[in-house]
Amino acid sequence: MRSTSSYLLLSLGILIWMGLVLPARADIALGAKAVSIPGLKMQDVQTQIGEDGQGGLMLNLKAAKADVPSMGWKRIGVDLKGVLQRDTHMRWLFDGTAQLAGAPGGALSNAKVTMVIDEAANTLEIDITQGAAQASTALPLDQPTHAQISLKGVPAVWLQGLLSTVWSGRATGGKLDADMALDLADKGLQASGQFALSGGGFDTASGTLAGQSVNGNGRLNIDTTGSPSRIDLDASLRGGELLLGPIFAHLPDHPVQLGLAATTRNGAVELTRLRVADADALQLDGAMSFNAKGELQKLKLERVQARFPAAYQRYGQAWLATLGMRDMHVAGQLSGSLDLEASGLRSFAFDTDGLDFADGEGRLAAKGLRGGMDWTTDGERPATTLGWQSLQVYKMANGAAQSRWQSRGGSLSLQRAVEVPLLNGRVRVGDLEWRPAAARGRRLTTSLAFTGIDMAAFSKAMGWPEFPGTLGGAIPALRLVDDRIELDGGLSVSVFDGFVDITRLTLQGPFGPSPVLTGDVQLRQLDLGAMTSVFDFGSITGRMDGSIDELRLVNWNPVAFKANLLAGSGGRISQRAVNNLTAVGGGGMAAGLQGAVLKLFKTFGYKRIGLNCTLQASVCHMGGLDNDADGYTIVEGSGLPHLQVIGHQTQVDWPTLVRRVKAAIQGNGPEVH
Repeated sequence: MRSTSSYLLLSLGILIWMGLVLPARADIALGAKAVSIPGLKMQDVQTQIGEDGQGGLMLNLKAAKADVPSMGWKRIGVDLKGVLQRDTHMRWLFDGTAQLAGAPGGALSNAKVTMVIDEAANTLEIDITQGAAQASTALPLDQPTHAQISLKGVPAVWLQGLLSTVWSGRATGGKLDADMALDLADKGLQASGQFALSGGGFDTASGTLAGQSVNGNGRLNIDTTGSPSRIDLDASLRGGELLLGPIFAHLPDHPVQLGLAATTRNGAVELTRLRVADADALQLDGAMSFNAKGELQKLKLERVQARFPAAYQRYGQAWLATLGMRDMHVAGQLSGSLDLEASGLRSFAFDTDGLDFADGEGRLAAKGLRGGMDWTTDGERPATTLGWQSLQVYKMANGAAQSRWQSRGGSLSLQRAVEVPLLNGRVRVGDLEWRPAAARGRRLTTSLAFTGIDMAAFSKAMGWPEFPGTLGGAIPALRLVDDRIELDGGLSVSVFDGFVDITRLTLQGPFGPSPVLTGDVQLRQLDLGAMTSVFDFGSITGRMDGSIDELRLVNWNPVAFKANLLAGSGGRISQRAVNNLTAVGGGGMAAGLQGAVLKLFKTFGYKRIGLNCTLQASVCHMGGLDNDADGYTIVEGSGLPHLQVIGHQTQVDWPTLVRRVKAAIQGNGPEVH
């Protein structure tokens, strides 16, 4: 729109010049296959000049196709017509209309044009209106490539052609007021001045740069005469939303200062200067760049000062969600820096004198975080200290601790072992080395030792029935390889007067939406009396051994395993436990007993209890002590009355089995389907 007025002026100037120099007679018609002037080319041009009967001249120019390269306009249809006459001051006055076909956003599709040519003052003024949009241009007659332009209520989509000459994005909405100085050149233009934007919007094909309902004002400079094209912007923005690569901003109602210097070449954009100042939320200086596909190539943030929760709510919510940290609760302040390239992370640093945060799913939280970290891929950085009052990982609340870190040769290393209180016990974190820049391969290694972890507190945190016991063990090597945590060694849980040993643990995508845990579990000499009393299953005495091999949990729900449970040394079992085991195995009345006789006894002796389940594709393949065509034995009785519990369902839908077990341990009685 800004250069549109000047090119319309030049086109009208051709008409006016012909009206002034040709003899004043009616119905002069001229035609040309092509007309070219600097910055404008028209094809199939038809011109008519005639008297209007009132001392003026009727002028009409049509062009089937017009190209304005600096505006990004191609094959635009032109229809200009109006009346030219002298006033009492010997100025030439033009009053007419302009109709362009195919201009971006419907620009000047039905516009009114008035013009004043003052030869004595060497000036020409032109006013264009279409609906509520107004544009006024003033320029010297001897230098028509320089103009002063004023815009009021101009649709931003009218500028799409101009925008396309410096960027691959497109305007999607908004109104623009501006006072600009414009200089046209053989290749491109230069423009500078003040502007005000209301409800502005833009986007890109890649979706990495976008804006919606943005309001603001400021100063803009554009130079498309060289390569790359250059844009400088200093603005005050209010309201709306902005997306700049990983940064998605919900702008507040109060002013946010935005300053940037950008270059564009062949669709690629580089912001060599980026400054954001939101007084109560975020301040930063930095730079970023995108390739022609809109992919982030560089993000360098310096002198970042963030105040929470406002900084998270306005600027950090979308970015942290991409890291798997959604619905965060954050309070405090943080300062730091970040250097990220397409190849990976180059450096980061942060420091805080008080920060609390927690993700919405309870996977990670910290309270009273103080200190910081300083890491870079090259060289060495000074050591830093980071401490906390409490740290929660997957609902496990860790107590206060302090750690010391140093970056050297691309690794961030723990300088000395840290002991962290956990569930009335302790966790000792030994040598730890983290390589933040490693996108693949081994990214982190450490060692862990657990002592005296209270299983009652652990089960409460997990939402399980509380049972006594302690957890201990050593993991001599924990490795983060790609997006998978691998553990050497294992954990041993002393519980129910026996032991549960966990080995071959791996955790895929630990902070993703669906973490995957794998491992093997061995059960040794668990006291069934203590176990069944905790889970309210019905009383069983004796000792149980077993295994749960090839265990696989997705989002902490079992999807595969091979479980074998055996109580082989005998004991006693209550009538309720018999009923619950019968329900789990899909059996009926205990074999060899009549219902009336069964009711006479509260407990029974047994020789062995065995139950197997292989979970695959949401189906549990059931088995027991022995298997035949009639089913499998779950309980082998001992003494009188002789008890024999037979399971008849060899394949049970996993959700159905889970419902049966829950009903049993919650004291709701057996459920059989």
